[in-house]
Amino acid sequence: MNQAMVRMILRWIHIVFGIPIIGYIYSPFEDLRYYAAEVRYVFLPIILVSGLWMWKGHLVRRAFVRRTGQLRGNF
Repeated sequence: MNQAMVRMILRWIHIVFGIPIIGYIYSPFEDLRYYAAEVRYVFLPIILVSGLWMWKGHLVRRAFVRRTGQLRGNF
């Protein structure tokens, strides 16, 4: 899978999991208790991880490749 496909998948995950947060923000205050836990513990972490991966994922991949190369003796 090439990087463009990975970025497109991450972008759609980010968008789809952001929809419940929009509902959380704009819902009446009385209805928040019904889905606050799901938004806090499922949707928000997924959005944060996918956003950070799209933003700085290239640095994580680069550091991981360097580290595994050094462990194998490939400098």
